[in-house]
Amino acid sequence: MAEPKSISVRPFRPGEQPAPVMDRDPAGGATANLWMGAEAAGGLTLPAAMPTASQMYAPRAVWLDDDYLIAADTGNHRILIWNGAAELRSHSDADIVLGQPDFNTEGAQADGRGPERGMRLPTGVIVHDGRLIVADAWNHRILIWNQVPTVSNTAPDVILGQADPTHVDENRGGKCSGRSFYWPFGIAMVGGTFYVADTGNRRVLAWDGIPGPDDEPSFVLGQPSPEVRDENRGELGPSSFRWPHDIAGTNDVLHIADAGNHRILGWLPSPGKDRDADTVLGQTDFVSGAEFPYAPQTETSLRFPYAVDIDDDVMVVADTANNRILIWDGVPTSAHVPADRVLGQPHFASNGENRWDLVGADTFCWPYGLSLHRGRLAISDSGNNRVTVWEI
Repeated sequence: MAEPKSISVRPFRPGEQPAPVMDRDPAGGATANLWMGAEAAGGLTLPAAMPTASQMYAPRAVWLDDDYLIAADTGNHRILIWNGAAELRSHSDADIVLGQPDFNTEGAQADGRGPERGMRLPTGVIVHDGRLIVADAWNHRILIWNQVPTVSNTAPDVILGQADPTHVDENRGGKCSGRSFYWPFGIAMVGGTFYVADTGNRRVLAWDGIPGPDDEPSFVLGQPSPEVRDENRGELGPSSFRWPHDIAGTNDVLHIADAGNHRILGWLPSPGKDRDADTVLGQTDFVSGAEFPYAPQTETSLRFPYAVDIDDDVMVVADTANNRILIWDGVPTSAHVPADRVLGQPHFASNGENRWDLVGADTFCWPYGLSLHRGRLAISDSGNNRVTVWEI
């Protein structure tokens, strides 16, 4: 892949306000050195007419660790697994595909073959304790493999949120409950607690450890009970969500990306029950949820932040509609803390798709998912149909 572009400021478009001159690289020396997906022929990264083992269509989640790079290839209704994360080369073929019978098949439910091995718009993926866990969002369920599959087209071992592998109705075809989901977009394991961002039910569910199909959640955030699913709990505040989408934390803090309210909520320490958040990023207070799409952006503004991750006291946020990644060199423990670095833009005030230019190694178009591991950051750059990995 081509060397990353140098950081430079393009001429401003009519009506756009220039940013203050900065005396440092806003990316803080971070570089993108791995590009998974199609090359940018002519400066564009269009999806392939037919899926391949290397090309993706609107990936919305990614996982990176010492052993694997795993992408939720959302538009192709599948999961791609690359083995040997440390030795990967750009544009290489994946080793395993799940959700489809082979690398060249597309379509929800394994191109009509059924949900037993198929998926519909998967949007979350993690590996925990050797298990692969996938949020199969539009089938309203969580899929669990007891070990990361070594053979393509392997069926999951456990399904949460549905009565059996053939059912895919929202909230199990009935009312909202502690064992049902409506668009579960994000999943995370923080400490010993397993979290699901149950986006369509405007809540986050939490279990002590990985649950079984019949296990009720230990507690619910964002709603007064498991049977309630009101938007913003009926009134926007410090314990409500519009579109909770992702979760990250440490032993001391939990952060949840409340994308629909353009904010990140934080709890100090992590909550063991439904309670008000302690901090907010992206808004001036807990009762504000406005979007500011046209004003110059800042180190503290957010527009549809769909992902958050934390590792080794660094926090990263996918500021999706601003086409950038924000980095805090130290997990925020108070409200309104400005980001320290920005990836994908020449400065904090800019928010153009691909910097209003052709696709480059250091540009983004609607980045949705993040995975931060030992100084390497994997980003599902959804609008560019690719995953990039950065050294930060």
